[in-house]
Amino acid sequence: MFEVYILYSKSSGKTYVGYSSNPKRRLQEHNFTETSGFTLRYRPGTLIYTERFDDKTAAMKREKFLKTGIGRKFIHVKIEEYLQKNK
Repeated sequence: MFEVYILYSKSSGKTYVGYSSNPKRRLQEHNFTETSGFTLRYRPGTLIYTERFDDKTAAMKREKFLKTGIGRKFIHVKIEEYLQKNK
């Protein structure tokens, strides 16, 4: 089982899309243990969305789609939903 996830940094307005077989562990890595990379600069990241897939290939395809123009529109909707819920 794999999950595609979207992290959102409210302080910078940046998002990060990834996939993992263990998204909770991966979120911990993004926020606390990574020593370089994109998410290090935009901590903390909040998990705002996940999708579950049976196999790695499907998760990778969805991650790739979310990084396209249409996928970014989907992400924008999820950010707006998150912000509305967390006013």
